[in-house]
Amino acid sequence: MHSVTIYHNPACGTSRNTLELIRNSGIEPTVIHYLETPPSRAELIKLIVDMGITARALLRKNVEPYETLKLDETQWSNDQLIDFMLEYPILINRPIVVTELGTKLCRPSEVVLDILPTPQKGEFAKEDGEQVIDAKGKRLIK
Repeated sequence: MHSVTIYHNPACGTSRNTLELIRNSGIEPTVIHYLETPPSRAELIKLIVDMGITARALLRKNVEPYETLKLDETQWSNDQLIDFMLEYPILINRPIVVTELGTKLCRPSEVVLDILPTPQKGEFAKEDGEQVIDAKGKRLIK
């Protein structure tokens, strides 16, 4: 049995598409609704380190309080940005997926295919109709 965890926001189309791509590989992941159950400081730092990105790279820019807090300014350290994400989980970009093959911010949703331990089981199209997987389970978008 493969362990897959998704930090998910059901209001986000990219997050929903990513979740369905995981399920299309025959895996039912652990779903963490991170807005309701945010990661701890240690968990968030581990996710950032495992993804090989900076805290700034994980920030969602098109939501409040990003602009109000002036998070676009370069004065903020990684630790300070992590503090803001812990206080305002909406600032954490999503979805983040953790598998035995790696941890990734899955934007666009098909990025998840790079870290899924099992192949796709069949056809898959995103909510907008864009075909990602053909009827034979072959990836169409890189």
